[in-house]
Amino acid sequence: MAVRPSRPSGQPQSSKVSQFKLVLLGETSVGKSSLLLQFVKGQYQDFGESTIGAAFLTQMVSVDSAMVKFEIWDTAGQERYHSLAPMYYRGAQAAIVVYDITNTETFVRAKAWVSELQKQASTNMVIALAGNKADWSANRAVEYTDGQGYAADNSLLFMETSAKTAMNVNNLFLAIAKKLPKSEPLGGVAGSAGVRGGPPVDLRQPTQTSPAQCCGN
Repeated sequence: MAVRPSRPSGQPQSSKVSQFKLVLLGETSVGKSSLLLQFVKGQYQDFGESTIGAAFLTQMVSVDSAMVKFEIWDTAGQERYHSLAPMYYRGAQAAIVVYDITNTETFVRAKAWVSELQKQASTNMVIALAGNKADWSANRAVEYTDGQGYAADNSLLFMETSAKTAMNVNNLFLAIAKKLPKSEPLGGVAGSAGVRGGPPVDLRQPTQTSPAQCCGN
């Protein structure tokens, strides 16, 4: 029996659903969980607990005439959980490596994650680099051109984001979805049963959101 996903009101029906595993990586407190919450539920929390091990959510997005289902693993950034990371990025078709633009060390750590993915993960993985907390640009420690240049040198997607204002959050996932092959069958990933996702997101019209000078995770 075919599974027909729900979709935004008024959007054309599409029988094609592509499913992909995506992993979020980065140092603790760079805002990985906040980016995920903003993308899946359109919410932001000023104070959130650190992820322990990993968290899992799903989200359906619409790209042109296709539906893409992201199965997203949000990994813990603490060093003691580093050894668990391969369990989550193994078999993933996409990864978002996140750093905090106000913290140079998190950018250095993001580069280490990219290097690890390039050596250990699938050669076909779509990797995106996200400079988060763009709403704190007044306290910037990592220049936009530094992130952009590193991404260009390593064939990565790159955007600066703000989980607080939603700046580029949807656009980042849209860019990833556009680069993924739309040929994966709708199927299960271990641990996905019963996990809550948000309402489908129509990414055909990118959100235009200007950053504010405030805190963001």
